[in-house]
Amino acid sequence: MAQVPQTFFDALAVRTWCGLALTALGRAREEIDAINVYPVADGDTGTNLYLTVESAAAAVEAVFAGHEAGADTPREAGAGTRETGAGGAERPSLAEAVRAMAHGALIGARGNSGTILAQLLRGMAQVLAADDTAPHTDGSGLRLALRRAADSARQAVARPVEGTVLTVASAAADAAEAVGAAGTGADGCGAVARAAYDGARAALAATPGQLAVLERAGVVDAGGRGLVAVLGALVETCTGEAPRAAAASPAGGHARVEDPTGDDGQACPEGAAVPEDGGPAFEVIYLLEADDTAVARLRQRLDALGDSLVVVGGDGLWNVHVHVDDAGAAVEAGVEAGRPYRIRITHFGADDVHTARGERPPAERVQRAVVAVVPGEGLAGLYAEAGATTVLARPGEPPASGELLHAVRRAHAREVVLLPNDAELRHTAAAAAEQARAEGIRVALIPTRSAVQGIAALAVHEPERRFDEDVVAMTSAAGATRYAEVAVAAEQSWTTAGICQAGDVLGLIDGDVALIGSDVTATARTVLDRMLAAGGELVTIVLADEVPRTVAEHLESRVREAYLAVDTVVYRGGRQGALLLIGVE
Repeated sequence: MAQVPQTFFDALAVRTWCGLALTALGRAREEIDAINVYPVADGDTGTNLYLTVESAAAAVEAVFAGHEAGADTPREAGAGTRETGAGGAERPSLAEAVRAMAHGALIGARGNSGTILAQLLRGMAQVLAADDTAPHTDGSGLRLALRRAADSARQAVARPVEGTVLTVASAAADAAEAVGAAGTGADGCGAVARAAYDGARAALAATPGQLAVLERAGVVDAGGRGLVAVLGALVETCTGEAPRAAAASPAGGHARVEDPTGDDGQACPEGAAVPEDGGPAFEVIYLLEADDTAVARLRQRLDALGDSLVVVGGDGLWNVHVHVDDAGAAVEAGVEAGRPYRIRITHFGADDVHTARGERPPAERVQRAVVAVVPGEGLAGLYAEAGATTVLARPGEPPASGELLHAVRRAHAREVVLLPNDAELRHTAAAAAEQARAEGIRVALIPTRSAVQGIAALAVHEPERRFDEDVVAMTSAAGATRYAEVAVAAEQSWTTAGICQAGDVLGLIDGDVALIGSDVTATARTVLDRMLAAGGELVTIVLADEVPRTVAEHLESRVREAYLAVDTVVYRGGRQGALLLIGVE
């Protein structure tokens, strides 16, 4: 079904574009993974681009949801202009939407191409959000945004190489500018988007002639292929029609590129050659809180350590990507520059479901694995020691379905037990499980609502049992575990226990606020007493990094003195959001 065309580029267009781009990358993901030979033939470019856009789309949806939830709240005088949709409901402004898109892509960027795409979106946002009061932009504004995107992405790469996504982005911007220079009058958003798409497709077809590794493999650049899919979604957003494949074959007789919409075209061959040996062994990615001066020094140091260096972001938050032999040195450089977190280190030599053709085949799948979402580094270590594949969920940054699916693939098992450990992730986990099943993986989703329920389930996990029996045992153990948490209120709010003020200590039992206090230890003790009033044999306490050990010691003493035959176990959870997690089973 054709989309309703967006005459102007506004917040709704941003939302539509993100959704269509995600769909396009979802269709093209496997094809893009298959042609990924540069800079490293690790076969994950399509997946990384999908995860990056999924994070951007989720951030935009969150902004819309926030406006819908606050539609009845009076706005302060002088607040920025916002659009009004059907029924009088307020929409976010264009500036809010594009900033959310850029921020979501920044914090969710994966891999070399995903990081560059995040900077492309950030460059667009810098132009489109320049005027906070503008409800929308026209073709001229979109043209300027595409130019800024291409230029800022090229500046973010330490050593730009032609024949890559950078070349495709520049060609898209050049073609968009040519529409305005022609003076034909056909320079609305639709005309600009279509020109950018056509320019990008032509540049993509020429990439094998610019990069020898692509020519040897007979493929186009994978990152550029992903950008063409994203620009195709922009055309569909602005015109209401998905673009059709170009009629001409790529220059030089290279493999023809499949159209991102699936309407026409021929897929690139999958016989991707592997580039020469001798490249860096590790990919290192992390988010970094640091000032501009520190980041400038970091760029110089990382450039000396390895290659494929891309540093994107600004305003104190950056996403750093580099290929190195000394992963520890790359992380240490980040520590010296500021506060690195969400650190991911990938060894290119490790067997993986995305191992490129020409490398050794992936190891035989294990029979069964557990994939769990955990809220802190300490718990991630605990789950990993028990054999689980973990996905780290930062406060306010829940993982997207693509990230969970990636973890399921990474577990490399025929059967997977998925533990979301959060009631809010139920639908996200279900979507990931459904996709994994479509790929032939047997997945059981146990609806754990807290990490302590996941610990209980993992404790009874026995891979040697029949799958159904193991899932029943794990589900039973999780269901028999009551869960609670102690957290600090961020703002004044209505709760099931009354009105809380910012800074109050909240005690939540089974997801509902049960009491409001002022002291962490006293609130935790009351929560524990209420939970044990119904009985229990084991208490599990997970402390955040900022909570002193004396709090746990007080609770352990309380259990010993007041509840006979009840054992207590204490773990450190890291930066987990809640001050304490408590489980009683």
